[in-house]
Amino acid sequence: MFIRKNYLKKIQPFIDKPVIKIITGMRRTGKSYFLRQLINGLMKNQQVSENHILYINKESMAFDFIKDEQDLYHYVRSKLGGPSGEKKYLFIDEVQEISGWEKAVTSFFGEGNFDIFISGSNAHLLSSDLATLLSGRYIEFPIYSLSFGEFLLFRADTKGSDPDEFFNYLKYGGFPAIHHFGLEEEITYQYVSALYNTILLKDVIKKNNIRNVTLLENLANYLFENVGNLFSARKISAYLKSQRLSVGVETVQNYISYLCSTFVLHKVPRYDLKGKRILEIQEKYYLGDIGIRHAVLGYREADISGILENIVYLELRRRGYKVYIGKWEDKEIDFIAIKSAEKIYIQVAYQLSSRETRDREFSTLAKIKDNYPKYVISMDTALGQDFNGIKRIHIIDFLLRP
Repeated sequence: MFIRKNYLKKIQPFIDKPVIKIITGMRRTGKSYFLRQLINGLMKNQQVSENHILYINKESMAFDFIKDEQDLYHYVRSKLGGPSGEKKYLFIDEVQEISGWEKAVTSFFGEGNFDIFISGSNAHLLSSDLATLLSGRYIEFPIYSLSFGEFLLFRADTKGSDPDEFFNYLKYGGFPAIHHFGLEEEITYQYVSALYNTILLKDVIKKNNIRNVTLLENLANYLFENVGNLFSARKISAYLKSQRLSVGVETVQNYISYLCSTFVLHKVPRYDLKGKRILEIQEKYYLGDIGIRHAVLGYREADISGILENIVYLELRRRGYKVYIGKWEDKEIDFIAIKSAEKIYIQVAYQLSSRETRDREFSTLAKIKDNYPKYVISMDTALGQDFNGIKRIHIIDFLLRP
């Protein structure tokens, strides 16, 4: 079992504190293993008795009988007993599969002696009316697929150089389980494709009663094809109609929302630096793991620019940044990343060998006159000098720096 040290470091200060810990993320990114690591830590480091810990995994048939808040309440009571002064630890994996779970969780939390950890694979987990019961009582910890640094830990038994392994990372993505298959292309993509189909069927189609599955698949494929490009629902609707798929703008917006709710896609809004406002029209979409794109569409090296953007976007999110697409007059900045009082600007390019590319990537950043750090990230091996305070950095260095 590989320890997700960065996530443990983030959640550690909140253990035994009066907040519910909610771990969110796409299916098969390691949430279940992370919960088990937390349980192991409690038993080993804090010497908590196994009798005071309850783990419920809603993906296991063993817990299929827990359908709603009443089932959950009575089962927890039967295992951990009634109200008492003893500290109790409750772990619920894929909690969204339990109807009304918030009522039971809130009840246990109100007793004061429960430390509660729950996980879910739905971004709307906390947007329901019932979730208002938890208002101010929880903190969310998003878990993503493996970073490049974690990917290298999984590949520690190989002798490939970092550039070789980075190519593997670009090609196969960061789902932990792909390392069981030795990164053999056909088997790896078959696994990722099956995972994606499961997410579509269980978390999108069944959950939202979608009847036009062909439309959903075509819409998803279009977004995957155009990762890193600006979109509007109207533009997507027009494209689908050109493919003889009759669809309105509202349906497109709903279907995209369903895909984003599973963390398969991430919507990134645009921010107007001059107007200092988030724009309501046009945004970009990036995948929760780039391996899904390749499993569905095949790996195409010609699309490297959008793939690199996706990798950088996910790394920024892993590091806790809010991320926007920047607009400066008629120019675009790939990413504005904000965390507390910190802000950075980033342009991503495949190669900076041509003068035209260098001018395009550096000139827009140079127009921004504030003192926040500015970077141009690329795959150039010979990076050259920085330009007007704008730092050039190789993408592997960016991904592996603390």
